[in-house]
Amino acid sequence: MSGPNLPPPKLTWIGSDRTLASKVGRPFLRFTEIEAAGGIVLVVATIVALILANSPLSDAYHDVLDIHLEINFGSLHILDESIEHLINDGLIVIFFFVVGLEIKRELVAGELRSPRAAALPTIAALGGMILPALFFFVLNPGSPEVRGAGIPVATDIAFALGIMSLLGNRVSSQLKLFLLALAIVDDIGAITVIAIFYTESINVPWATTAVILLALIFVMQRARIWYTPIYALIGVVVWYAVLESGVHATVAGVALGLLTPATPLQTKVKPSEVVGTVIDPEDVSVAGTRRANLYVRETVSVAERLEKLLHPFSSFLILPLFALANAGISLSGDTIADASTSTVTLGVIFGLLGGKTIGVTLFTYFAVKSGISALPRGITWPQVVAVGMLAGIGFTVSLFITGLAFDQPGQEALDTQARLGILAASFIASTVGLWLLARSTTSSEDIPDAEVESAPQVPLEVS
Repeated sequence: MSGPNLPPPKLTWIGSDRTLASKVGRPFLRFTEIEAAGGIVLVVATIVALILANSPLSDAYHDVLDIHLEINFGSLHILDESIEHLINDGLIVIFFFVVGLEIKRELVAGELRSPRAAALPTIAALGGMILPALFFFVLNPGSPEVRGAGIPVATDIAFALGIMSLLGNRVSSQLKLFLLALAIVDDIGAITVIAIFYTESINVPWATTAVILLALIFVMQRARIWYTPIYALIGVVVWYAVLESGVHATVAGVALGLLTPATPLQTKVKPSEVVGTVIDPEDVSVAGTRRANLYVRETVSVAERLEKLLHPFSSFLILPLFALANAGISLSGDTIADASTSTVTLGVIFGLLGGKTIGVTLFTYFAVKSGISALPRGITWPQVVAVGMLAGIGFTVSLFITGLAFDQPGQEALDTQARLGILAASFIASTVGLWLLARSTTSSEDIPDAEVESAPQVPLEVS
């Protein structure tokens, strides 16, 4: 359970009384703590990308993305990638690492730790993956269009929860947890789809290297080696090995996140007792303060600390850069006309809107009526429909899968048509989902206590 957001200490610059800190630093810090803030920044980045791609700066915009960066050591070639690929194959791995941390947290201390509690969002998520892919396949049974069947499978956690948070306390914690758990399972499915269906070939030596290094991380944890720089270095090598293996590097991010410890190492001493336990008040020393710092730090799990540390970078830097690099679509009359009759565009739209809504609702109904699980008290069926619609906000991961599905020469039109479908469907899902949710919810203060089921409190910070 997360504690309250405390003000920054006055010992730091941002907690000081300096004008820049008080007028800019702390207001920005408070903005980043708003649940919908990441989604707002992502929308702004998307709008900027669309403006740049449809302005006189269009050529310059694409030229910047095509700039190549090279790293060589003598005759040894290390890296030669464009800025666009470095964002999509490099920076985005940090986002998926945070996703892996969220999955691990949910499996260890969240809604997914109990099989019965996990059953409902898991089954709902399965419906929200199977039906969208089926909708797309029905409209696009032939090659190469069929490769886009994974596009409507994804749900953007940050956007969906951000839209839901706009209603404040009208949305119960149970409903937020249901959407969060559903989206987490959806992410697991999306990563599986990427690993299986969008891997053309595997370089066995590099893949073996990645597996050995992941096993080494596991062994190091069991040996209680906690020197962070070592893990960071191995993690970078794992990313490079997975990238060179032919499996998309995002899988490395998720794997590293799942290997991160999600339970505190220190449970015997409370933080309030640490100073008196490990420091002699009459003999404060560097060694004593380091020992106290270790005891206090390890009362919070590594996964939670890393998620808290990386969340701002993921939400306010990496995802906006990803949107800038991937949402810049030319909106000419011909492009829009082609998309309006394209089965790829229609498959994405029907998949994200119809497939997600029907799939989540239908599979949830099956889980409840069959007795596999129960609908949490305080959640109504109209709210389940609203959650299904919000799950149709594919955006980030859908755009990412589009880049994998239609990355061959000659498939540029299919790529553009799929991206237009994602933008249209995500906008409609946001608007209609928010409207449905507003109609089906009341203030949490108005819900009788008897109708509200207590739920484990887990942090709702997402990337």
